[in-house]
Amino acid sequence: MPENTEFNIDQDKNYEMNEDKASLETDNLVNEENSEISNNVPLDNAGQEITGEAPKLDPLDSAKAEIAELKDKYLRLYADFENFRRRTAKEKLEMISGASADTVKLILPIVDDFERAKVSFESSTEIDALKEGVDLIYTKLYKALESKGLKAMESKGADFDAEIHESIAQFPAPSEDLKGKVIDEIEKGYYLNDKVIRYAKVIVGA
Repeated sequence: MPENTEFNIDQDKNYEMNEDKASLETDNLVNEENSEISNNVPLDNAGQEITGEAPKLDPLDSAKAEIAELKDKYLRLYADFENFRRRTAKEKLEMISGASADTVKLILPIVDDFERAKVSFESSTEIDALKEGVDLIYTKLYKALESKGLKAMESKGADFDAEIHESIAQFPAPSEDLKGKVIDEIEKGYYLNDKVIRYAKVIVGA
């Protein structure tokens, strides 16, 4: 009986040792697997584990990028405005130059008439014919200027208006109804397209 008891005890010890060894081998395998898994986790440049979330932008870098974009838009807008300003100024000069050229072309035939009249003054002795020629040239000139928007003021007998008249003297009015009105016109005033280009110089009744 004692021998069988010792055998059973030795058998139990061997079983426990084998069980502990198997458990230790299992733990080693689990640790190796965990180590392999941890070694396969992707890391960033700082050695931090990458979790898949989008990296957070630095507010300073974001502000710098926004400032650079706004600066680029401002420079483009300024360049467009400068081009527009130069183009408009050029078109305005061309318009003024074209208008001046048209007016000169309109007056050139009248200049020719004056030159012919001067020749007639030297050779002709008929005063009435010369006066008629001058009247025709004046009418032609005035109509040409009227076609460009010129209009003479009708000041004599009208109420004095400081907006269009320039009073150079005051004389006693010949009648009560002419007090405060223009009684004589020294220099005619003119409109160009309804805008005063020369004030009428007048004498006002007092």
